[in-house]
Amino acid sequence: MGQARIVAIDYGRARVGLAVSDPLSIFAQPTGAYPPKQALVQLEQIAEDDGIDLIVLGWPYELDGTEGESVETVKAFEKRLRVTLPGVKIVRWDERFTSKEAERAVIASGAKRKKRREKGIVDSVAAAILLQSYLDQ
Repeated sequence: MGQARIVAIDYGRARVGLAVSDPLSIFAQPTGAYPPKQALVQLEQIAEDDGIDLIVLGWPYELDGTEGESVETVKAFEKRLRVTLPGVKIVRWDERFTSKEAERAVIASGAKRKKRREKGIVDSVAAAILLQSYLDQ
């Protein structure tokens, strides 16, 4: 087993973006986007391979700081996480603007329009932005 990681999750009903920290928890790296059930399998694999110290779960707040309408679906996914990975601490983290930042980052990377449309690219980058904001605090 490698050194335990911090994992970030950008939850979406269709796809769940994932990102992991480096072993020293300095940098975030996008690892892909998966349908919710497959994301849980992927998280189990990360836990088995390296261990997971902490999960940073993107929390849907509105601009005014209140919880967004999709909070109930994220809460349901959080419950599934707690069953799948018992004992792993979960921190709810403000995900406002991460998807827009991710879109800008993918465009700035020079990705062609076709690549930008690939499902999951923006979701995974959004998870990395979420994780990096947590690591930088």
